[in-house]
Amino acid sequence: MVDSIPLKILPQETGWVEVICGSMFSGKTEELIRRLRRAQIAKQRVAIFKPAIDTRYAEDRIVSHSGVSLASVMVSNAADILANAGDVDVVGIDEAQFFDLDLVGVCEELADRGHRVIVAGLDQDYLAQPFEPMPQLLAIAEYITKTLAICMVCGNPANRTQRVTTASERVLVGAADSYEARCRKCFTTNLEEVTRSE
Repeated sequence: MVDSIPLKILPQETGWVEVICGSMFSGKTEELIRRLRRAQIAKQRVAIFKPAIDTRYAEDRIVSHSGVSLASVMVSNAADILANAGDVDVVGIDEAQFFDLDLVGVCEELADRGHRVIVAGLDQDYLAQPFEPMPQLLAIAEYITKTLAICMVCGNPANRTQRVTTASERVLVGAADSYEARCRKCFTTNLEEVTRSE
């Protein structure tokens, strides 16, 4: 985690990319908000973005499942982030899995311009497969934080997102109505089995 890295080890006079990843309900957005608030307290200029598809809690804020929030700008695509970042020190991006692969180049460009870029998103989809563009972002990031949730079945550490509806599209925006955090043992890709047990 960047906050625990001695200042002398942090990059100087350059930008970098930090990725916060994990399952749903693991605290990714809360960690993103925590880092962005610390940057604001340090009087750094911050720009925060979220994808237009994510209207679960608010259109003009990134919001964690526990209700912690921070003002943000909704954008339609990754190029809009580059166009709207402006002259800031830190760029925050939530729900990265809802962007396409262009987000990788945008993050690289922002870091190359000298920005600290902090990205949060799901690293696996509801079938426990890598969720693009997160694998590519993990590959280019200088710092990576993997967050874990608590399994809703057994209480073990959970790193997977269990869909609890029969919907089969890869992108399904939802919260506790559609998903649960699950550990490796309790996770299943058999959606009929999940919905029968509800």
